[in-house]
Amino acid sequence: MNQKALKTLEYNKILELLEGYATSTLGKDLCRNLKPLSNLAEIETMQQETADALSRIYKKGSLSFSGVRDIRGSLKRLEIGSTLGTGELLAVCNLLENTNRAKAYSRSENQEESADSLDGMFEVLQPLTPLSLEIRRCILSEEEIADDASPALRQVRRTMKNTNDKIHSQLSSYVSGQGRSYLQDAVVTMRNGRYCIPVKSEYKGQVPGMVHDQSSTGSTVFVEPMAIVKLNNELRELEVKEQAEIEIILSNLSQETAEHLELIQDNLKILTQLDFIFARALLAKSQNATEPVFNTQGIIDIKKGRHPLIDKHKVVPIDIRLGDGFDLLVVTGPNTGGKTVSLKTVGLLTLMGQSGLHIPAFDHSRLSVFEEVYADIGDEQSIEQSLSTFSSHMTNVVRFIEKADTRSLVLFDELGAGTDPTEGAALAIAILSHLHQQGIRTMATTHYSELKVYALSTSGVENASCEFDVETLRPTYRLLIGIPGKSNAFAISGKLGLPDYIIEKAKEQISQEDESFEDVLSTLEQSRKTIEAEQAEIARYKEEIHTLKQQLEEKQDKLEQRKDRILQDANEEAHRILREAKEYADQTMKIFNKAGQETMSAKELEKKRTELRKKMDSAGKKMALKTPEKKKSTLTAKDVSLGDAVKVLSLNVKGTISSKPDAKGMVFVQMGILRSKVSLSDLELIDEPVITGPSMHRTGAGKIKMNKSATVRTEINLLGKTVDEAIAELDKYLDDAYLAHLSSVRVVHGKGTGALRKGIHNYLKRLKYVKDFHLAEFGEGDAGVTIVEFKK
Repeated sequence: MNQKALKTLEYNKILELLEGYATSTLGKDLCRNLKPLSNLAEIETMQQETADALSRIYKKGSLSFSGVRDIRGSLKRLEIGSTLGTGELLAVCNLLENTNRAKAYSRSENQEESADSLDGMFEVLQPLTPLSLEIRRCILSEEEIADDASPALRQVRRTMKNTNDKIHSQLSSYVSGQGRSYLQDAVVTMRNGRYCIPVKSEYKGQVPGMVHDQSSTGSTVFVEPMAIVKLNNELRELEVKEQAEIEIILSNLSQETAEHLELIQDNLKILTQLDFIFARALLAKSQNATEPVFNTQGIIDIKKGRHPLIDKHKVVPIDIRLGDGFDLLVVTGPNTGGKTVSLKTVGLLTLMGQSGLHIPAFDHSRLSVFEEVYADIGDEQSIEQSLSTFSSHMTNVVRFIEKADTRSLVLFDELGAGTDPTEGAALAIAILSHLHQQGIRTMATTHYSELKVYALSTSGVENASCEFDVETLRPTYRLLIGIPGKSNAFAISGKLGLPDYIIEKAKEQISQEDESFEDVLSTLEQSRKTIEAEQAEIARYKEEIHTLKQQLEEKQDKLEQRKDRILQDANEEAHRILREAKEYADQTMKIFNKAGQETMSAKELEKKRTELRKKMDSAGKKMALKTPEKKKSTLTAKDVSLGDAVKVLSLNVKGTISSKPDAKGMVFVQMGILRSKVSLSDLELIDEPVITGPSMHRTGAGKIKMNKSATVRTEINLLGKTVDEAIAELDKYLDDAYLAHLSSVRVVHGKGTGALRKGIHNYLKRLKYVKDFHLAEFGEGDAGVTIVEFKK
């Protein structure tokens, strides 16, 4: 891939962002040296690695490689048998500890999870825990070896401590005893690695010993008393022994490390590669990027693509297609409308995708594999080379034409600009025609109307434009493929205050053909906006129809449930009545049998018969089905108004009118929790300002008033209650809230052991008028609050 295109498309800035997500030195090097690939298999492998790392980050969080240092030099020294220093051994230990953390990170908590492309890397890692523990046991820091690193070192340091104690004891007794008057200060100091005392220069003869130093003024000499010379000598010998033992310890650790040299080299290589892969995944996460689908047919289909170097909260996503039906895309429109950004977006996303990076676009965006990307963007005027803007652009064009082929992507910004417009337009058409005939994927921006006509009249060439709102003088940055754009120079100038007579005079300079063409573009633009508005309205109607269909289905379900409940109650009542009838018959038979066996007077028999007759008459009244006569209503639209109390004759239910009659004489009637569309011919006005129904609350007089929504709170607190107590209270509260037409409520149950929350959730699952329920968001109660949404 040529370096000029990488620089022009600002690919290096993407690498800088990528490098910031790597945590090891070697990982940063890989990010810094990343280059686009042209082999489809290698690209797809890198894309899969990035996707798998991103999936792991979402599931388990990120993995840090900050302890991985570049120890390749130390490993080379081990190969030739050298001994490593404390810092180098600690670096090896840090590498092994990072290996152990990476290995633990790779162990999935869910054994059923499918394998991914990173499993092989994680499996090869060898933490070498015994070696890292041994290094950590022996070496406390780069400046300190542990006393327990070896028995010999422990013995030497114990002897050194005893010798030090003896020296300090003797010097302390001298300082605080008879020699105190000879001393400049009552302290013990060191000179040349030996313990001394500061003696006044005039008394140096009074203190027998060796003089090691004197102060800058000469008033103090530092004397090593003869009594501790031997002890100081012993201490120096012990220090030499200590250093020799430390060298032995480091040599042993280096030898043990060298035995695992290949495994350590493999660990370093794999951890560096993993750091590189996870850096790519973190970049994708920060950009909300997705994995593109690659092809080798030269097809580009970017869905809602965003330029990765523009603030993701400000950039306007664009849809770009190229190579499927047309291989040349001519983008037109006013300045600052987004043409160059669209051009750079195509080039930069192509480079990112071929580098194994996810692209900031919607899922299933398609990119093609190109061996070269050529980009001529921006003003490259060179004073040193005496090249004008036009000359510098033509230099690039010449190089592109020489080297570009069907595996290349060519991007032109303002092709043919910088010279005579007529000649520039003709030259641009010739260049684009040449590339088009060779089947080279090309995208070019221009202001020339001739290129718009060329795109309209040539097969395999397509127009595109960057939308511009003339009313606000602001671009929308939307890319519209298939529609040529206007420069809008006259409209923009008029909005900015240029006098009309100047604009009219300018229009006179334009040929009739150009003016007609611009008028066609204006008509097309207006038609496009009209179609888009109509499509949005159709989508809105479809959504409304879908909502009404859902409401109708819910209403039908409620009616079916009500029907089933009525039938069930009727069957139960019928069974009860039949049971009572059987009991009456049995009792009758007993009486007659008794009358036949015993002597019973006619008066007593008649009395029993009369009692049975009364019971059967009573049962008969219960079984009698009264079918009310249907009344025929004569109401008209003028007779009813919102809030009128009515009776639905077909259902024998009272309700309230909640909408105005439509053209067919249909109105909505609120009957408790049921809201149904009913014909005026099925209604009867009733004189009942206070309507009995389940959606109102009872007063002291036993009536029900329609102001439940004014008294029901949007939250219930169940903290401290048992599951049974909470369910009983919640049942009544949810009924009231639903009847009051609340859309949702909050149920506060706290976190605790989770038993109360589980009991409430199990209860909510059984309620048919509950549409959905879920735990509150962070900051709104979290797992201690459940949000309940009702069906409409």
